[in-house]
Amino acid sequence: MSRLNTLRNENISINNVNSEYLLVGFNSEEKSNSTISELDTRLKNNISTILGMENFDGEFGKNLLIYGDKTLKRIGVYGLGKTEKFTTSAARNLGAMIMKKANSLKIASISIDTFSMKLESDEHLQAFCEGLSLGSYEFNEYKSEVKDANTVSEVEFLNCNNPAILDKAKKLIEGVMLARDVSNHPPNFATPAYLADQAELLNNYPNMSVEIIDVSRFEELGLGAFYGVARGSHRPAKLILIQYKNAGNENPFALVGKGLTFDSGGISLKPGAKMDEMKFDMCGSATVLGVMKAIGELQPKLNIVGAIGATENMPGGFAQLPGDIVKAYNGKTIEILNTDAEGRLVLADVLSYVVDKFKPVAMLDFATLTGAVLIALGHKATGIMGNDEGLIKEVKKASDLTSERVWELPLWDEYAKDIKSSIADVKNLGNDRTAGTIAAGVFLKEFVGDTPWVHMDIAGTAWGVKEPAYQPAVGATGVAVRLVYQLLENRLK
Repeated sequence: MSRLNTLRNENISINNVNSEYLLVGFNSEEKSNSTISELDTRLKNNISTILGMENFDGEFGKNLLIYGDKTLKRIGVYGLGKTEKFTTSAARNLGAMIMKKANSLKIASISIDTFSMKLESDEHLQAFCEGLSLGSYEFNEYKSEVKDANTVSEVEFLNCNNPAILDKAKKLIEGVMLARDVSNHPPNFATPAYLADQAELLNNYPNMSVEIIDVSRFEELGLGAFYGVARGSHRPAKLILIQYKNAGNENPFALVGKGLTFDSGGISLKPGAKMDEMKFDMCGSATVLGVMKAIGELQPKLNIVGAIGATENMPGGFAQLPGDIVKAYNGKTIEILNTDAEGRLVLADVLSYVVDKFKPVAMLDFATLTGAVLIALGHKATGIMGNDEGLIKEVKKASDLTSERVWELPLWDEYAKDIKSSIADVKNLGNDRTAGTIAAGVFLKEFVGDTPWVHMDIAGTAWGVKEPAYQPAVGATGVAVRLVYQLLENRLK
């Protein structure tokens, strides 16, 4: 898996830059550009005239490749569009577009003119750096011969205002990369034990500790809903607990992830078409791992607990049956109407366990929970629901800053009636095929008590997203890692 290795700052005049590929920005509202004027003088070549010949108008994303000399081999002029439309989202997208172009040219290092690229603010600079790194992502570990590997390994920023942002962005994106990687591995590799091993690696960071609870202890601990899902697989399930303590005795903020490393549907077997995509049913756990890695790298003054319910959902002689009744950790009984509605059963126990053992100040969960959210929102947004308006607003604010879109769905009392069972406390399906995403949300609400909580259904955003440019061509997106870290950072501020 190739990576962009280095982001560094260099305080140097444009006239003295030596580069394989220098990137310059051009705003569509500019009548003149001082960087281009300096380059015209240096190269004795009227770049402005070339731009005029090509009718280059600075429209966002348009680019022109100009060849220089032996010390400044290539210049890439990129359109930034209009000032009011050059948002952090645009900066992130532009960074990815530049990286993909540079890799197509087989270039090893590039230079960025931060002034003409309009990267003076920390927000725009960070977003742009995120785009560079995300745009370099490839997953090719299982190819015997790699033909299209990235070539760019180093990016030099010229005269940026805050070089510390380069390091922050790089460390944050390492979390996204981890989330993408663990999700993209095949299910015979990315097993519950593999997720536990990835969590154990976080022990190497200061203030981080990891506990792994094996399926053999689930019944004695009262994790009956989780155990019901796990019992059909020969690969042992794991409850993974990651604690980060860097804020004294404060109660932690909790992150909970669904980790179905493969979901066959169990006895309620899924159709065969596209069942291979069910390796992505652990993307919620990947989000938790990615956020915790970013936290380990950046060491914020917070207390965080990450929890993952990792298992397969398989048919077999010992598998859970439709009609079974199980008891969750908080004592509520659940009627199993469909074994393919298994993620909410795992989360029911993990959420209630975290509430009981860690007393979190607030809690987010991440799950590829329902196909219904894909029908409602497509691949454009994550569906969110919760019991606390303040926490929902925090999620939305972080979403606006990171451009990972969310859309709130209601958890009205009327919907809660849909999951009431005639022979148990609740059932794991709603009524008919309507409001499926909300039915899952009101089910989970039964297991969080009074803890401020938001559920994020990432079934439409965890994989298969094609745009914008910083999304991968295939595979997992690492959704919500940046959003969650932004939310936590906002809390610090």
